Amino acid sequence: MRSSTGKLLSGLRNRGKLVPGGGGDGFRIPATRSSSWSSTVVPPSDESSDKNSIDAGSSMRKPISLWPGMYHSPVTNALWEARRNMFENPNGDESLSKLTAKSPSRSRTSILYKFSSDFVLREQYRNPWNEIRTGKLVEDLDALAGTISFKHCGGDSSARSMILVTASVDRIIMKRPIRVDVDLSIVGAVTWVGRSSMEMQLQVIQSQDANDSSGSVALEANFTFVARDAKTGKSTPINPVSPETEHEKLLWKEAEERNKLRKQKRAEIKEEHEKLKDLERLNELLAEGRVFLDMPALADRNSILIKDTSHENSLICQPQQRNIHGRIFGGFLMRKAFELAFSNAYTFAGVSPRFLEVDRVDFIKPVDVGNFLRFKSRVLYTEANNSAEPLINIEVVAHVTSPELRSSEVSNRFYFTFSVRPEAMKDGLRIRNVVPATEEEARRVIERMDAERPISLR
Repeated sequence: MRSSTGKLLSGLRNRGKLVPGGGGDGFRIPATRSSSWSSTVVPPSDESSDKNSIDAGSSMRKPISLWPGMYHSPVTNALWEARRNMFENPNGDESLSKLTAKSPSRSRTSILYKFSSDFVLREQYRNPWNEIRTGKLVEDLDALAGTISFKHCGGDSSARSMILVTASVDRIIMKRPIRVDVDLSIVGAVTWVGRSSMEMQLQVIQSQDANDSSGSVALEANFTFVARDAKTGKSTPINPVSPETEHEKLLWKEAEERNKLRKQKRAEIKEEHEKLKDLERLNELLAEGRVFLDMPALADRNSILIKDTSHENSLICQPQQRNIHGRIFGGFLMRKAFELAFSNAYTFAGVSPRFLEVDRVDFIKPVDVGNFLRFKSRVLYTEANNSAEPLINIEVVAHVTSPELRSSEVSNRFYFTFSVRPEAMKDGLRIRNVVPATEEEARRVIERMDAERPISLR
């Protein structure tokens, strides 16, 4: 679904004050606190403390008109406070009526997680295995992307006439495990702009251990946002981006190439849907499924039907999960989908899975407050040839269901890839193959296998 402005979720407390940052127009939100946790947005280079920092844990404030529900997290509170300050203290020379090219550095934003010293913050991001809750981190990435897009498009009061929505998320790739006891930061900036769309690259930076201050990229993602006119709902032009450094120019070139590949991929998928003559692959996939259905006693004991890997949950979308336009945040949906996929992979493998990546996410249909939302997950296929790192590919489909209208529509499709730890494989763990039993399942498997391969290799 489309998510407006990412995860700029609210709270009635826990706020920091927006202050000038270091290089370019980067900005910093000093410590935002509730009890003892803090979440700080910092500029690329200036880490100095600021005397104007506000400890919002000691004050209360009535929500302003832009401040939706009560759902919040340490990071989204801080990001929302940044947006509030932009509206209340606009830049007089910036107006959406006049488009102005901006460098990526002007939208660059970084959030610091002080896990090593902040016990309460660490507890909010710790999972049962003393590792990071990836779903919450993904949620924060969406929130940061929303702030970056808003900042690039102006940040002044005229931005009220524009709606910024998440159009898609390219693959979220985990480059190495993320620790919950070592400080980390997530940083991002606008890298490419079309007429009414923009792409942002976001990275999770963390040092290898607590004694190493040098950070390296642990996770990388590309978010695409589009701008809509608040009155007409049609696309509206946004500020172009003007890369300055060689690195910024390289990122722009890579983003431009991804945009071309997305268009090419959409055309190829449409053509494949029209043709889909690969009956040999289809029948090959269905052959084992027919054995399960017709002769179950003779079926492969190392395989399982796709339908037998299904898990699902449902929820009513609450006002506390809404954004400023009354829609449910895309980051919230991504977190719920990830947690269901993780649970599915856990019960399928029999050991705690290791997250590897999220494939491209398209937001098809908005989700509103009060909607009945159903998440359905299944293991689509596995790759167990590499015994050191077998892959488990899971699909999660979100349906917006309207009981009164007796209707159900797909809002999102998520594709997650997990593996298991090498030590589990050394202990004799075996990952089973999954087998389609219907033509629809077989087609979905073929589509996903093809989607995982680069276009140039098809």
